[in-house]
Parts: sequence; structure tokens; C-alpha cells
Amino acid sequence: QISWTPLLVLGYLFYLLLGAMVFQLLEKQAETHFRDQFQLEKLKFLQNYTCLDRQALEQFVQVLMEAWEKGVNPEGNSTNPSNWDFSNSFFFAGTVVTTIGYGNLSPSTVAGQIFCVFYALFGVPLNLAFLNQLGKGLNAHLLTLERWVQKPGRAQVQLAIFLTTGTLLFLVFPPLVFSYVEGWSYGEGFYFTFITLSTIGFGDYVVGTNPNKHYIPVYRSLTAIWIVFGLAWLALVFNVGADLMERYLQLKWHKSDLSLAEGVTTKLEDEPEQPRIHIPS
Repeated sequence: QISWTPLLVLGYLFYLLLGAMVFQLLEKQAETHFRDQFQLEKLKFLQNYTCLDRQALEQFVQVLMEAWEKGVNPEGNSTNPSNWDFSNSFFFAGTVVTTIGYGNLSPSTVAGQIFCVFYALFGVPLNLAFLNQLGKGLNAHLLTLERWVQKPGRAQVQLAIFLTTGTLLFLVFPPLVFSYVEGWSYGEGFYFTFITLSTIGFGDYVVGTNPNKHYIPVYRSLTAIWIVFGLAWLALVFNVGADLMERYLQLKWHKSDLSLAEGVTTKLEDEPEQPRIHIPS
């Protein structure tokens, strides 16, 4: 029998590549147009307003806001890297199907917005199926929670190794890389790591967005791949935690029921037998 896992992995990666290419095709040209227009407005501002007043400042701020809404960073110049090159588009496609949605970048064209809706419509279920299959693969090397509870010992060691290894690979070491590349503190890097892998995605910290830094082309693509595997690991940890919580609550509830039943039984046994009253017919 042919395993569906390799086909699912290939299909998942193909879907991300397809999304990256389509987003790049739809968004990059429009972004270039807005970028050039913004640079022209900056030149006009410097030439026409030698003495700054409030009205001129408000107009310039408005231009800045419009450029920012279109995904153009006001800092730097026209040589800033594109938000819609292939690497960034691949990263954006990953944030769509994983439902992270940082919010710092979104399609600005009508065609891009419509495509994003249908891309997410089919991509989110595909992502869930992929993460489910990946979680099963990880779980195959780990004894189930029920066996771990019933047979403590070796299973506990395996669970500890699994949790420790995943914590190091997905939560401890990545902030060191982000701190070095992005210039963040370790706390900020750790914050970004967990907020991303938990799919909360506030968007206050996003990798590869500083115009003053030069990133390698595959930096954000590698980050997207790390996010996918980190999501699967953290989701499995969350599931284990949820199962433990359910078992703990069920055990407490069962113990309370038993205690209540034993208390009622004891009370009945301790009470003296009441005399029977004969009621004549």
C-alpha cells in the first residue's frame, strides 16, 4: 500500500510554492508603483516646503500613512527589499494557511485580496491535515498518554526527551538566532517565537522587516519552514496538556463522587436503626 504521507507533504509544499508565486505576481508590481510614487512625494516635500508648517506636516504624514498601508516602509529609499519577492511571498503564504496573520502585510490589489480568500479557504484545511499527519508521525515515536499514565518509567523518560528536544529546537535556540539577525533581545525573540508558534500572531514583531538590515534571500523561507514544524510540535504539546488537564479534572471529579458516596454510606451505617411502627389496617 502506498503511504499518503509523502504525497501530503509534497502537496503541502507545492501549495505554499503556488501561493508564493501567485502573491508575487499579483502584488510585486503594484508595490513597486506605490514605492516609486512615495519617493516622488518625498522629493516634492523637500523641494516645496523649506519652512515646515502644520499643514505641510499633516500632508506628509498622510502620504506616509498611505505608503505604509500599501506595504511600503517609509524608512530608507527605493533600494529597500520588496515585501513581495519570492521569499517574502512564501513567508506570507505560510502565515495565511497557518492562520497566524501578523497584520503587518496584506494584499493591496483587489485580485490579490480575492485570491487570498480562496487560497485560505482551501489552504487552512490542507494545513490542518498536514499538521495532523505530522503530529501522528511525531506521536509514533512517543508512547501514548494512556500508556504513560498506566506504565510509568521508560515512557516518562521518552516523554521528557521529546519535550526537552522540542523545547530546545523550537523555543530556546531560535530566539538566539533572531536576536543575532534582527537585533532583538533574547526576551523579545522568545516572545516572538511563542506568539508565532501558538498562531496568536500579534504582528508587533516580524522577522525580515528591518530596512536597515540585509537579510539572506532564503531567511524568511527558512523561518516559514521552522514555523510549520514548530506548530506541529507545539500543537502536540498543547494536546498532551489538554489531555492531562482533562484526566486530572476527571480524576478529581471521580474522587469527589466516591467521597460523597462513601460519606452517605457511612452516615447510613452509623445511624441507629429506627424502631418500626406498626400501623394497623
